[in-house]
Amino acid sequence: MVIGGIHATFCRHEALEHADAVVTGEAESVWGQVLADARNHALRRVYDGGLSALDAIPPARHDLLHGRYYLGSVQTTRGCPLNCIFCSVTAFNGGTYRHRPVDDVIGELRLIQEKVILFVDDNLIGTREDHVAYSKTLFRAMIQEGLTRPWICQATMNFADDDELLELAARSGCQGVFIGFESPTVEGLMAVGKKFNLQKGRDFRESVRRIQRHGMCVVGSFIMGIDTDQRGIGETIARAARQYGIDAANVLILTPLPGTKLYAQMEREGRIRSNDYPRDWQYYTLTYPVASYTHLTWGELVEEVNRFNGRFYSYAQILRRMLQLARKTHSPRTFSVVLVANLSLRSNHLLDRGIYTSRVQSPNLGDVPAAEVGVETLSLPE
Repeated sequence: MVIGGIHATFCRHEALEHADAVVTGEAESVWGQVLADARNHALRRVYDGGLSALDAIPPARHDLLHGRYYLGSVQTTRGCPLNCIFCSVTAFNGGTYRHRPVDDVIGELRLIQEKVILFVDDNLIGTREDHVAYSKTLFRAMIQEGLTRPWICQATMNFADDDELLELAARSGCQGVFIGFESPTVEGLMAVGKKFNLQKGRDFRESVRRIQRHGMCVVGSFIMGIDTDQRGIGETIARAARQYGIDAANVLILTPLPGTKLYAQMEREGRIRSNDYPRDWQYYTLTYPVASYTHLTWGELVEEVNRFNGRFYSYAQILRRMLQLARKTHSPRTFSVVLVANLSLRSNHLLDRGIYTSRVQSPNLGDVPAAEVGVETLSLPE
């Protein structure tokens, strides 16, 4: 068996205990050698893929999926220049933003049978003018080739800064964008290294509206448990999400993933509490407390997550957002996708809340210092 990917790269010695070989980094440059060595019964223990040349990677074998999925997926870029402390993208894919040739992406899009496309890039449009120029070229090519199926992506807030980009994205089929707001406070953004969101004195509400005026919905993501977060952060995030006017939102718990600056910092400070590896990796889903948080115990953190979800995903708030969306979009597909997203996130919240409620052993957990709360307190369902 061969294991690769982000976790295997940053936890190589652990991965080697469960596989015949480990491929670190991006695999394209060494995968042919791995297969040849396997055929010859001469697998090495470790293959270092490093960073691949994106003009040399082949398209994915979409024909193997036989159109059985709702979303098809394609990648156009790798790497990220932002280097936020909680994210492993820069450590794994590099701090430079690399592009696949547009013709290669167009060729792969032709192979996808699914009705909706997910661009799996961590940031589809990048941060600089030349990055945005590449995206515009790609969208123009999609329009010219008639490859305008509905698609969704991840991007940073500068997606809203360029009207031509927004127009081309909408014409090429974009129906929604997932944006990491991370924190509603300046202190929180500085703490996680997301200073990019603070540039140009940005008005988040106006940026969201600019995207929505082009018929695209906005899903926002926030992180809870940042060192600057205190009691009441759940309500603060819910209020900010409503003020920004985003169509859906999720809150994740700050989680020190291997390879990130956050993991190195918390390990150095002795703050990682779920550290019985590999058993405790099951809790590293971004939905469970796994560390000591500066101003919040585990119980308090769970309460704040529940408070956000209870406020933002009440039926009254969902109805309000859907009525607003109905006035802003003429696309039944966009409306239905946003409605399903809101109801699904509400359902997931209720499921998580049930798990937390049934698994938190002490009714006074909120008064227990985080350092004293073991992983058994918040277990996964059997």
